[in-house]
Amino acid sequence: MPKASVTRNIGREKQKLIDFVLDIEKYPEFIPFCIDSKVHERNDHKDEIAIIADLTIGKKPFVDTYKSDVRYNKQDDTIHVTNIGGPLKHLENNWKFIQNDKFTEVRFDVDFEIKNKFLDMIMTKSFQYGLNKIADAFQKRAEKI
Repeated sequence: MPKASVTRNIGREKQKLIDFVLDIEKYPEFIPFCIDSKVHERNDHKDEIAIIADLTIGKKPFVDTYKSDVRYNKQDDTIHVTNIGGPLKHLENNWKFIQNDKFTEVRFDVDFEIKNKFLDMIMTKSFQYGLNKIADAFQKRAEKI
């Protein structure tokens, strides 16, 4: 299973960045290989926001949709994502936001495995490159909000 972490310092307020990450329906506008997104449920509770969403990811002919359970913990400013359907055997990613004087430190950890062993092997080889492209796209867009 590929595992990786990325940390970025972004010159924006923490809450703006959290809202930005939770705006899943805008992902196709700027994330490489994200073709479509759909939020099925969004529930705003006292201590958390819970979202069920689909992301369609890939490049033809390898395109697939996976469903995720996204949980934003308002107490510790973390977002935890797990898969609940689709081509992934396992997905877990975590976002952590730490406000500093002039920027917010954003930490992103991801761990996943694709059910299809051949595709999993391909993704493992190019995983860090793809993760850096996605992190770059997030940072570039976040700096514009």
